[in-house]
Amino acid sequence: MRAGLLQLCVGDLPDENVALVRDALQRAVAGGAGFVVTPEATNCISASRSHQHDVLRVEAADPVLAMLREEAARAGIWVLVGSIIVKTDDPDGRFANRSLLITPTGDIAARYDKIHLFDVQVSETETYRESSAIRPGARAVVAQTPFATLGMTICYDVRFPHLFRDLAKAGAQVLCVPAAFSPVTGKAHWETLLRARAIETGCYVLAPAQTGNHPNTTGRDRATWGHALIIAPWGEVLADAGTEPGVIFADLAMDTVRDARRRIPALTHDRAYEPPGGPA
Repeated sequence: MRAGLLQLCVGDLPDENVALVRDALQRAVAGGAGFVVTPEATNCISASRSHQHDVLRVEAADPVLAMLREEAARAGIWVLVGSIIVKTDDPDGRFANRSLLITPTGDIAARYDKIHLFDVQVSETETYRESSAIRPGARAVVAQTPFATLGMTICYDVRFPHLFRDLAKAGAQVLCVPAAFSPVTGKAHWETLLRARAIETGCYVLAPAQTGNHPNTTGRDRATWGHALIIAPWGEVLADAGTEPGVIFADLAMDTVRDARRRIPALTHDRAYEPPGGPA
């Protein structure tokens, strides 16, 4: 299966992002991709919570998702929507940061809500409190396709290796890590974390990304790192999108997964142990 990963610079108006995302997806299809993966927050990137409340919608009414379902059916391809931010019925009004797998008929085959939320202060001027607006998910998800079993994650999840190990042990051969990574942490950690997750599990890692300075209507700027990556099960970088919007490709072969796991069968070497803090 030929995978095409989108690197995008979306703005804070979902309706205006439809054409941008459609164009990128069609370029991926023209490049031969039968499986297209989009970044985190494909429908909207905004640093303003009040603006998000004004423009975001429930899943069934999201215009970017509707377009991606139509395009998947038109082209007869699989699409992994890295995530869209959608309204929920939670009493506290928080959104869901949700990844969705779309079949070649345009149906939704799987959903995953981001478990680990980005509540960090990466510098004196850059602070994130994702949990103030996003409710955390509570369930890990693997999804079956004819070409591979997918493990679904989002962005900050990449710092929690036990999740990736659990996905691989549940059958995942391809781990999807759509992101809108901070430039500060992206420069320091992005590639290292992704390569580690591939090496630890013997999986392909597909990491589409947001990039650049995102258009906004509120005066509250947001920038992301870019460098969408495709990592092989042995840890090699197969493709790097750099910092410009675009599409990267790789041909996925599951015998490569089997070979990496045969050479280092670490997924079968777990041993029970007592946690630290007990008697020596």
